[in-house]
Amino acid sequence: MTSPIDRIAQDDEAAILALNNEHAAELSWLEAERLSFLLGEAFYARRIGDLEAFIMTFDQDANYDSPNFIWFRDRYISFIYVDRVVVAAHARGRGHARRLYRDLFDHAESAGHTLVTCEVNTDPPNPASDAFHAALGFTEVGDAVIHGGKKAVRYYVRQIAA
Repeated sequence: MTSPIDRIAQDDEAAILALNNEHAAELSWLEAERLSFLLGEAFYARRIGDLEAFIMTFDQDANYDSPNFIWFRDRYISFIYVDRVVVAAHARGRGHARRLYRDLFDHAESAGHTLVTCEVNTDPPNPASDAFHAALGFTEVGDAVIHGGKKAVRYYVRQIAA
């Protein structure tokens, strides 16, 4: 039986925060207030099941100060930026990230968007994420060193029909 994809509700925030912060090295550490703010700015924020996975995205108009988001905003007029996708350790291998992305693509297309963007760490490296995004049709469009040299990232885009 496939777990449903649902909107993230306020009652989910504590569990989202815990799962996010378990993966802070790949993503970024969040405090509860910051998570609430970001969820309020999100274009698309969904979870699967009892928090087996979640995704949080923003459109070009979001009030968001991430250097990665700003990189895309400086280069593209209209886009959806995938800020974070997390799958809980116990739920890996079930296709949750792929399902979340497919649902996002449908949602973005319905809203008239034609471009989905994201970044993947190159330092520390994340080859599994590179391979996953390539399999979904993302192509590399740039890179950057951020956070005072503590992280390096590769930027990706994927065209979607609209």
